[in-house]
Amino acid sequence: MPDDPFHVVQTDRFSVTYILGLDDDPDTVENTDAIVTAPDGTRWSATFLTHSEIAKVMDRWSATGECADGSYFQVQDLVIVREPGVDAMTRALVDIFDEYGMNTEVLPKLPD
Repeated sequence: MPDDPFHVVQTDRFSVTYILGLDDDPDTVENTDAIVTAPDGTRWSATFLTHSEIAKVMDRWSATGECADGSYFQVQDLVIVREPGVDAMTRALVDIFDEYGMNTEVLPKLPD
């Protein structure tokens, strides 16, 4: 278990701060939020989930009544990854910024 919930990964063009739960392992995490920060201070939010984690959340919601008894799933800043772990999540972010540039609107920008 990490003592610090923040797991920072530095890439050539930005840093990513993953916000891990107490039981999360950076190598196997399947559901986590992150803040991406560019060198100029621009920040974006991202929520990462694997396919299997989405199914678990929707199954839980079917029991709790959330989102019309788990009949839909909606997250504004969602990035779905095939594999768990911050390495797979970071690769997805690198690709998003390679494809759309550093001024991307793919992920929601956070206020300064």
